[in-house]
Parts: sequence; C-alpha cells; structure tokens
Amino acid sequence: MNPQSLEGKRCLITGGSRGLGRAIVLSFARRGAKVAFTYSNDDDDAAETERLLSEAGSAARVYKGSVSDASHVKACVDTLATEWKGLDVLVNNAGITQILPISLLEEADWDLVMDTNVKGTYLMSRAVLRHMIRQKSGAILNIGNFASERIIEAPVHYAASKSALRGLTEALAREVGRYGIRVNLLAPGLLTEGMAMGLPQHRQKEYVNHSAMHRLGSPKELADIAAFLVSEEASFMAGAKLVADGGL
Repeated sequence: MNPQSLEGKRCLITGGSRGLGRAIVLSFARRGAKVAFTYSNDDDDAAETERLLSEAGSAARVYKGSVSDASHVKACVDTLATEWKGLDVLVNNAGITQILPISLLEEADWDLVMDTNVKGTYLMSRAVLRHMIRQKSGAILNIGNFASERIIEAPVHYAASKSALRGLTEALAREVGRYGIRVNLLAPGLLTEGMAMGLPQHRQKEYVNHSAMHRLGSPKELADIAAFLVSEEASFMAGAKLVADGGL
C-alpha cells in the first residue's frame, strides 16, 4: 500500500501506549497521519510510545483516562476535534482480559471487561461520530479477536465482549454509511505481545502448531492491516470482519 496513504488524516487510537495500540500509532504516523492516543494506567509505556514517535519525527497528543468514563471520552474527543477541526479515523483498540474460568469469575470481573471492551467502544464511537457526521466522512475500526470467530478455549467474558463488537460493527456500519462513514472490524490472532503473554507456554505452542503460518503474529503486521482498513484504499469495505490469525 502507498506509504503515504494516511497523509493528513486526523486519527485517534485508544489503548495506544503499548502492544498493538502502540504499533498502530507508529504505523499511522509513518503513513503521514496526525495521531492522538489514549491510555488508562501506565505512564512509562505512554512515554515510551511518545519517545518512539519523536525519534520517527512525529508527535502525538496523549490523553490519560478510561474509555468507559463518559466524561473523559467526551472531553478528549471534543478537545481533539476542536484543535484539529475534525476527526477522520477512530481505532477502538483499548481492551482488557483476565485468564479466569467462569467458576472463578466474579460479577465485578465481568463488568470490568464488558465496560472497557464494549461500553468503551460505544462511548468513543458516539463521541467521534458527532463530528464525523457533521463532516460527512470518516472511518472507525474496532479491534476484535479471533476468539469471537473460532471455537477455541478463551475466557468467557473476554470472548463475549469481542463477539459483541461484531454485532456493534455491523449495525453501526449500516446506520452511519449514509454519511460516508465506514465501520469495520479487525480480529487479530495471538500476537507476540498482549494477551498471548498471559497464556501458559503449552497454549501458545498449541496455537502455533495448529496455525498455517506456524508462528504468532507481530503487532506491526496487524497495525499495517489496520492502516489499510482505515485508508481510502479500503473505501468499499463497510461492516466487514477481517480475521488475521495466521491461518488457524
């Protein structure tokens, strides 16, 4: 794809301080985008992402807070849209999981994962769409997970939250397509950073053995796919679910 395919695009990435989120921030910046990212807790990781951007000759606006906090979301989006005079791209990447069987799953655990992974996507999308609808253009990319596409062993509340994003993506794409706004979903497989690192080694080996590529994916590989999905090169993709799991 064109290395300048996101030139001038105003992009907001949630959960952008590390892992896949950081890779998306860097990938978009390399393609000429103006980037902003949110994060919830780790100041050191956020600072490292800023440092990497600076080394690459770019800079980011950074916002700390939870995507499940409606007041934080509104303040972040409205401030950014005012400074940039609009927003072109939202990537709903922020998400959490816990490796817990349902017998040990407390109600608070369920609420935490659903609030971050699903409610956070709703709040961010709602806030951004108020600006995208006005400008009659935009792209929203939701980051799902292969666990919602394949019958595998995964934490129940995590799989449920990522499956919910499938329905949200399809319904939202139909609702806002008339305004020139595209909504799609990217479902990564296990990566060399993130959820896979919380799995026992034998689970990671099982994944590698059963996948066509016989390896885990890298955040950069998925970030480059994300860049394509929000670019004009994917202009006829809406409500789509793209699984990139190495051929599981």
